[in-house]
Amino acid sequence: MANRISFTKKALDKLPLPPVGKRVDYFDTNTNHLTLRVSHVGTKAFVLYRKIDGVAERITLGRYPAMSIIQARQMVAQHNGEIAVGQNPAEDKRVLRQESTLGEVFKRYMVEYAKPHKKSWEIDEQRYNVHLIHWQNKKLSAIKKQHVQKLLVYIADNQRMIEGIDKAGRRKVKKVGGKGASNQILRLLRKVFNLAIDWGWGGDNPCTRIKEYKSKSRDRFLESDELPKFFEALAEEPNTTARDYILASLLTGARRENVLSMRWDQVNLDRSEWFIPETKNGESQRVPLISAMHDLLKDRKVECGDGEWVFPSHGATGHLTNPDKAWKRILSRAGIDDLRGTWLHDLRRSMGSWQANTGASLSVIGKSLNHKNVNTTAIYARLAMDPVRESMEKAAGAMFEAGGIKKDNVVNMEVAK
Repeated sequence: MANRISFTKKALDKLPLPPVGKRVDYFDTNTNHLTLRVSHVGTKAFVLYRKIDGVAERITLGRYPAMSIIQARQMVAQHNGEIAVGQNPAEDKRVLRQESTLGEVFKRYMVEYAKPHKKSWEIDEQRYNVHLIHWQNKKLSAIKKQHVQKLLVYIADNQRMIEGIDKAGRRKVKKVGGKGASNQILRLLRKVFNLAIDWGWGGDNPCTRIKEYKSKSRDRFLESDELPKFFEALAEEPNTTARDYILASLLTGARRENVLSMRWDQVNLDRSEWFIPETKNGESQRVPLISAMHDLLKDRKVECGDGEWVFPSHGATGHLTNPDKAWKRILSRAGIDDLRGTWLHDLRRSMGSWQANTGASLSVIGKSLNHKNVNTTAIYARLAMDPVRESMEKAAGAMFEAGGIKKDNVVNMEVAK
């Protein structure tokens, strides 16, 4: 056979260039089927030529000198072993070239799953852009379990501040990373790979059997000795829309996104009820409006007029989306430094905790907070609104008493004499 040489670095480095438009193949005398293809521009690539199932196949191994002669011989031995047991490495490479990247599958995940089924789809998009964007061009099969584990450890161990833009187009700095973020990325990746498998990808989910970091259960709520300073600081808040939103969160125990997007057509002041068409758990919820909340909404209706939103804003959504600055000002004035800031979730927990402190049953608390639990859903469904309202009134009354606020003038935060 022409152009047979012993592949050495010296021999390959001094090979002549072929004429313009031509390529020349050189065959290794030490390893059967190992070939070096040289182009007229000087590109040199290792190639394996083999007949597989009677068909001549060419498998490109890698470019020289980025791939060494030893590495090329090792790959030939590996592929020869695969061919011997009935595999076709050339076909595997063709399939790989057609395989989707993580970026392509995540785009389909957003369009076909997240946006139609998740109210929090924007959070998934943000997490991908912060923690996974560097994998967007990786083929799914190139992402191995060890890669996922290494990424999760990095996220857990590296909290940092990043700058972004909120929905209203305002500059926002937020903290990313930590064990909680690592767990969220693991859940997101696991779901994306599971859907890829459902859509016909033939690989294995690299997130399988990776354990999440253990998270400490949080039971923080407003204590009785904190309430006087909290209500005083709340009364001093200059942003009245944000102030009323925070008070409404405390008085309803509802989730942040539901309170922020509360519309007047959902509120029935005559029945003292607020109807939420869809909550985080996918179900609707009727929230009893206790007397203090009823008074707050009456005052807001005068302020809002014929507007659509209970807590309006000039941003793109038309309603308040980011009350965090007001929340931080209130906590700072009150001298409270360990309530959860970003989601104000501790206000929601405060209602449930004060209900428990004033003797409410777990089923009543679950109904008021719209918890979804397979063991208690049937109980919640049968529970009337009156005992829930009574329990919330009792809990709110206890908070006002502890905070030194007159129960009949909560909206104006009038201190009891």
